[in-house]
Amino acid sequence: MPLVEHLRELRSRLLKALLALVLATAVAFVFFDPVFDVLKRPYCRLPVAHQLGDRCTLVVTGILDAFFLRLKVSLIVGTILSSPVWLYQLWSFVTPGLHRHERRWSLTFLATAVPLFLAGSAVAYLTLDRGLALLLGFTPEGVTNLIRVNDYLSYVTLMLLVFGASFELPLLIVLLNLAGVVSAARLRASWRGVVFGIVVFAAVATPSQDPFTMLALATPMTALFGAALLVAAANDRRRARRGAASPYAALGDDETSPLDPAPSPLDERADATGFTG
Repeated sequence: MPLVEHLRELRSRLLKALLALVLATAVAFVFFDPVFDVLKRPYCRLPVAHQLGDRCTLVVTGILDAFFLRLKVSLIVGTILSSPVWLYQLWSFVTPGLHRHERRWSLTFLATAVPLFLAGSAVAYLTLDRGLALLLGFTPEGVTNLIRVNDYLSYVTLMLLVFGASFELPLLIVLLNLAGVVSAARLRASWRGVVFGIVVFAAVATPSQDPFTMLALATPMTALFGAALLVAAANDRRRARRGAASPYAALGDDETSPLDPAPSPLDERADATGFTG
């Protein structure tokens, strides 16, 4: 298509994705109370959350903070709910420019990336109360914790995003192996450095930077790296078997392959129709 047609298609798909995001955000705004109850549940399990009374207490300090809190939570939930729509629009816009094998790789990427991200976010949610308990446990006696709800929500959102994005590590490794950039043998030889890098990344990337949260992120990332290494090794073995069966396997990298005089299916069809353009 000409450039103008590409821009029109991009505008159309952006509008559809934006409409889905607005509708999903509106639905989340209506059901804000049960959604927010789920988000604050890790904090409410801590004894310090009930220091000001029987109910779990978070603090709002600004007049507009309550409204922006609802808007922020609704936007986060709306982005998740509308993800199938905007991912499909992105996929539909990019797919026509890809080859068949590239489409297959991209579809595999999308089908794997979402479950991995959700799994990472689930691990983060399950470990939120432990990290909070460790950090708030340093509060001295006679001091009351007044945690602003915006600060707590920012902490929760960052934890979910960091864990979710970190769980995409094995997918990145497998894609690099499929593209021929890195081999399983090279990964196996440098596994100590990779594990050390994972631990350092977990120590720096986690917002709380406490040992428990760091280990909660580094341990599954190391296990996922091992799984990616197994997939890369299986792919390398499959590639080696396919290369050994090729008629050009005995040729060196600087040797020219012989020409095949047999006509291709396209040439045969052209001879039959008389059209060679």
